[in-house]
Amino acid sequence: MKRVLVTGGAGFIGSHLTEALLARGDRVTVIDDESTGRAANLATVEGHPRLTYHCGSVSDAALVHRAMEDVEEVYHLAAAVGVALIAREPIQTIERNIYPTELILAELRRRLERGDRVKFFLASTSEVYGKNPKPVWSEGDDLVFGATTKARWSYGASKAIDEFLALAHWRQSRLPVVIGRFFNVVGPRQTGAYGMVLPRFVAAAQRGEPLVVHDDGSQVRCFAHVSDVVRAVLALMETEQALGKVFNIGSDQPVSIRELAERVVAASGRTPPSPLVFQSYAEAYDDDFEDIRRRVPDLSRLKSTIGYEPRYDLGAIIRDLMPT
Repeated sequence: MKRVLVTGGAGFIGSHLTEALLARGDRVTVIDDESTGRAANLATVEGHPRLTYHCGSVSDAALVHRAMEDVEEVYHLAAAVGVALIAREPIQTIERNIYPTELILAELRRRLERGDRVKFFLASTSEVYGKNPKPVWSEGDDLVFGATTKARWSYGASKAIDEFLALAHWRQSRLPVVIGRFFNVVGPRQTGAYGMVLPRFVAAAQRGEPLVVHDDGSQVRCFAHVSDVVRAVLALMETEQALGKVFNIGSDQPVSIRELAERVVAASGRTPPSPLVFQSYAEAYDDDFEDIRRRVPDLSRLKSTIGYEPRYDLGAIIRDLMPT
């Protein structure tokens, strides 16, 4: 049995990770301020004897200190989420991404100095690549951000700072860190409230309403099921060769957003089918919003390190999200 801390453990990915850790036999402490997560996401493990839940902020130094006093692993998933939130609250995005990571790393450094080697997983994002023009992104590629006058880049830039901080602790003190850059993770419990495209499409198709596609729908993305992502995270944390490294985590099977919408409409089976409507970025977000046209990861490092192979393809993912 390991003693584990999960920040953001009531969020979409965090709740699935918490369930997996409990199923593994661990004793799990969750910190979540429920700003984007919710306690109901942990309904299947509510009252579990090995789960401790704190509704609080990871920027609360006293709470973080208490929660980390005897843990053996930390999974840091708490962060600002979703393009819509980033566009609306850029100050919150920057502050919620950087300060808590700095706080947790300081606690881990303190534990290391007294002889406790606590492994740290940092959940990062494909957004750190910015608008790198390469068709497929590898972990060593340059980060290419837009102008500071465009708020959407504040998210990727702040998560890049998180990565720099974590890797600096690895280099200077060999604090054991693993960084995972998530690419469009989807699955049960994900909400479309913060701009996530697949749950928005599924909800609209189920109601027979139009599916709102931003711009012309030619943007390319890859979608990974949350259970595949959680398996990858746990495997990386069990692999010593993963320490001090950054990993793309997700699917490497590209699909255009328009094709995704069409596949969701077909899977819904409704007659008549929901139409697609197209909305400009200015209408959806703001006049200076800038998008990334193609986002496809190179998973070579992940596959060679843990033998990663996803169990869900896009068709299985859509079926899993469609209520029966």
